[in-house]
Amino acid sequence: MRFLIQPLLSPQQTEAMVEQLEAAAEAWRPGAETAGWHARDVKSNRQLDRRSTLHQHLAAELRDQLLRHPLIQAGAFPGRIHGILFSRSGVGQGYGRHVDNAWMAGGRSDLSFTVFLSDCAAYAGGELVLESPGGEECFRLPAGQALVYPSTLLHRVEPVTAGERLVAVGWIESRIRHADQRELLFELDTARRALFERSGKDEIFDLISRCYSNLLRRWDG
Repeated sequence: MRFLIQPLLSPQQTEAMVEQLEAAAEAWRPGAETAGWHARDVKSNRQLDRRSTLHQHLAAELRDQLLRHPLIQAGAFPGRIHGILFSRSGVGQGYGRHVDNAWMAGGRSDLSFTVFLSDCAAYAGGELVLESPGGEECFRLPAGQALVYPSTLLHRVEPVTAGERLVAVGWIESRIRHADQRELLFELDTARRALFERSGKDEIFDLISRCYSNLLRRWDG
């Protein structure tokens, strides 16, 4: 299951983050330094130095925003949000076809996310392309919006053809390890919330809530 967060960051938050990233010209490193051995040859971008004070500050801010978002809680069941990177790609740069490592420095990668920071008018190309049995899907979202998707998918970032693409990426280690279980829990929670809005706390709501809570106990971890 993949889902959009529209928006994750307000326009003011996005603008402030972009201004700080663009002002830190000396703190950017070649993106290939953080790629796995099988992906280094297809990764062409620059990333904010993880050791910098700015990275630590902005990564903490973004992590807090993600953890507070109700859709992340309901659909991802985050145990850890980790490995956040701030990436910029200029003309000709992108990230070829690859799959994310199963384990990152901060934990297991069950779900990946991309937070789009650049305004769509600021660059051309640079689409995030997800591959699945149903075909390819391309994403180029407005500034402040985010896409969360399974880390198991092959994906790529098309080369930028004009301007500069600025994003944040990272990973979620879910408390619910299996994707089909997360999807079932999300649908069950959505159904019980809709029922509560329509009928309040009745016997059917209580039974569904009991099933939801007991499945969480069974599948957590």
